[in-house]
Amino acid sequence: MPRPLLTLDLDLVRSFVAIATLGQFTLAALRLGRQQSTISLQIARLETALGARLLERSPRAVRLTPEGERFLPHAQRLLALNDAAVAELSEPAMIGTVRLGTPEDFATTHLPQVLARFVQAYPAVALEVTCDLTLNLLEGFREGKFDLVLAKREPDARAAREGLKVWREQLVWVSGEAEFDHDDGPVRLVVSPEPCVYRKRATQALDRVGLAWRVAYTCGALSGAIAAVKAGLGVSVLPRDMVPEGLHVCGAAELPLLDETEIALLDHGALSLPARRLKEHIVRALG
Repeated sequence: MPRPLLTLDLDLVRSFVAIATLGQFTLAALRLGRQQSTISLQIARLETALGARLLERSPRAVRLTPEGERFLPHAQRLLALNDAAVAELSEPAMIGTVRLGTPEDFATTHLPQVLARFVQAYPAVALEVTCDLTLNLLEGFREGKFDLVLAKREPDARAAREGLKVWREQLVWVSGEAEFDHDDGPVRLVVSPEPCVYRKRATQALDRVGLAWRVAYTCGALSGAIAAVKAGLGVSVLPRDMVPEGLHVCGAAELPLLDETEIALLDHGALSLPARRLKEHIVRALG
């Protein structure tokens, strides 16, 4: 007699994806509105059902086992299909337009899959996505040009009152050469126009260790800045998981460590239903 197929409990799957995304049981519990002990029991039940260890726990962090790495993309697809089906059947068909502003580098890496899942759930909603410098996005937001804006900001108490933190970025130095050498002269920087969080991070870090620097190339477009770095015009600053092929991460022995930055989601409060649903979707997807 054939063995019956296992039917997964999607609540258990959702807890696993939250932990895999956030790296902590505590943060996953806060995101899902549950007790940490409940999340732990759910993961134990899921691992028992699958007959595989999905997570390795340590006092400081949680990481995926090889089995967890293989299971994660399937788990994400299961939740995406579930959420799309629930949205389609439990709400009236939504129509309208949502205007979203986002930094270009964030839009090219983290947002495509997030927005694709939203469009699948709400196919009649049109998205108008504008990629620009944070300074320009904030100005447009104040002028009412956007419903939602993802903006880079300093992770301090004052900034925390402005928008909802949805992402945290570890910044790194990038060079066009595998071994960076600034020839004992000023460090040549490829940066965006002021004010720019990454530019500020770079100059502050160099000043902190007493390294001279000069701005060698200024460009507001990510593609232009990357091309300049590849051509050897200088070094730049990017989030670690956004470093493209052809650029090299400089080691801590070459250039000083950089402080993290945050991505915050801003809205005016009085959002249309499609805009509210996109906000909820982004928060749920990015954590």
